[in-house]
Amino acid sequence: MRWTLPNILTVLRLLAAPGVAVAFLYFHRPWADWFALLLFVGAAVTDWFDGYIARSWKQESKFGAMLDPIADKAMVIIALLVIVGYSSMSPWLVLPATFIVFREVFVSGLREFLGAQAKLLSVTKLAKWKTTAQMVAIAVLFSRDIFLYHMIDRTQGMDDATVQAILNGQITDEVGLAWLAQMRDIAGFLGVTLLWIAAALTLITGWDYFRKALPFLKDPA
Repeated sequence: MRWTLPNILTVLRLLAAPGVAVAFLYFHRPWADWFALLLFVGAAVTDWFDGYIARSWKQESKFGAMLDPIADKAMVIIALLVIVGYSSMSPWLVLPATFIVFREVFVSGLREFLGAQAKLLSVTKLAKWKTTAQMVAIAVLFSRDIFLYHMIDRTQGMDDATVQAILNGQITDEVGLAWLAQMRDIAGFLGVTLLWIAAALTLITGWDYFRKALPFLKDPA
């Protein structure tokens, strides 16, 4: 293995994946959410750069080709586990996350079974859109919790009636609660919508890969 810049970026992205979960063990919220968001966005950016640099500088390698999808899957699955775990198991998040994890495991199993024929399951343009939708959805969902926990911090010592009166405009909003609540709702709706879109693309691309692999799964007559 050559330690080229693209390979180094890929390894760093793989190591960053568990860091998203570890952040919630060592930081209080919303700082844990901030750390996870920055780590996740940084990893997503390197995902684009390492591929671009590898092609532009002619530094593509078998090691990078092997590790790149593993790093992507690890980052997405771990981030989804964290988001679902801290969402009180909301079905609006559990279901699409389940579809995404199921597809990733299923396709990985197909590739392992096919061995040399796994090149038939090369990444399609639709699969790249699926990955992009996943990355954006997860980043937006992390930002939703940032807005939520900043609201919680700013309402310390307030009762529910006071908070509601501020949000209804009956009391002057001196701490920016209305803005935070609005951004939380927008990020929540956008994040869940994008996650469902990603889940739909996940199932479509998963079926496409299964269809391509089907001739190799049949026993000889």
